[in-house]
Amino acid sequence: MIALIVLFLAALWAGAQNALAGGGSFITLPSLMFTGMDARAANITSTVALFPAQIVTGLTGRAGAQGAEGLSLKTLFVISLIGGGIGGAILLLTPPSFFARLVPWLVLFATALFGWGSFLRKQPKPGETSLPPWGAGLAQFFIAVYGGYFGGGIGLLMMAALTMAGLAVRAAGATKNVLAGVINASAVALFVFSPDVHWLQVGVTTVGASIGGWLGALMLQKVNEKVLRVGVIVIGVALTIGLFVKSP
Repeated sequence: MIALIVLFLAALWAGAQNALAGGGSFITLPSLMFTGMDARAANITSTVALFPAQIVTGLTGRAGAQGAEGLSLKTLFVISLIGGGIGGAILLLTPPSFFARLVPWLVLFATALFGWGSFLRKQPKPGETSLPPWGAGLAQFFIAVYGGYFGGGIGLLMMAALTMAGLAVRAAGATKNVLAGVINASAVALFVFSPDVHWLQVGVTTVGASIGGWLGALMLQKVNEKVLRVGVIVIGVALTIGLFVKSP
C-alpha cells in the first residue's frame, strides 16, 4: 500500500512534469520499479499507463499537425505506426536481464538528449530545410522504433527532425504530439497482451498522471520552465547513477 501511495504521488508529479516541460517517464520508471517489478516490466507498464494522456494531448492539438515538404502527415503516421510496433516487439523479445543492463545507458542517452534539446540545440529559422523528405522519413522511422522500445526523449528527437524538415516550431510541436501517440499506440497494442503489464499499477499511474497533467496545464503560465528542465536533468543523472549501481 505504501508503494502504491508513493507511485500515485510520483504519477501526479510525472503528469504535471510532462505538461510543463516533459521528462515524466524519468519519474514513473523508478517509481514502478519501487513497487517490485523489474526494469523491463516497469518500462512496459509505464508506456501503457501514460498512453491515455498522450492520446488526449495529441487529439487536443491535432488541428495544428501537418506533414513536412514532400512528406505528408499520413505518411508520417504510417511510418510511426510501423516503427513503434517494431520497437515494441523488440522490447518484448528482449530478456529482462539484458534490458536491466541496457536501461542505464538508455536513461543516460535520454538525459543527454533532454539537456541538448533544452539548452544547446539551435532553433532553425522558419521554413529553413536541412533534412530532405527521405531523410525526415528515415529519421522518423528510427525515432519510432526507439520510441516503441524505450521512449525517453522521443519528443525532442521528433522536434529536431521535424523542424529540420521545414516545419515551424508550433506546427512541429503539434505534429510531434500526434505522432508520439501513434508510436505508443502500436507498442501498447502489443503490450496489453504481455504478462509484464501490472494492471493495478497501470490504474494508479494513469489516474495520478491524468490529474497531474490537468494541474500542470493550469500552472503552465506560472512556473519557470527552465527550472523544471534543469530538474529533469538532475533526476535523469541521479536515476542513471542509481541504475548503474544496481545494474547486474
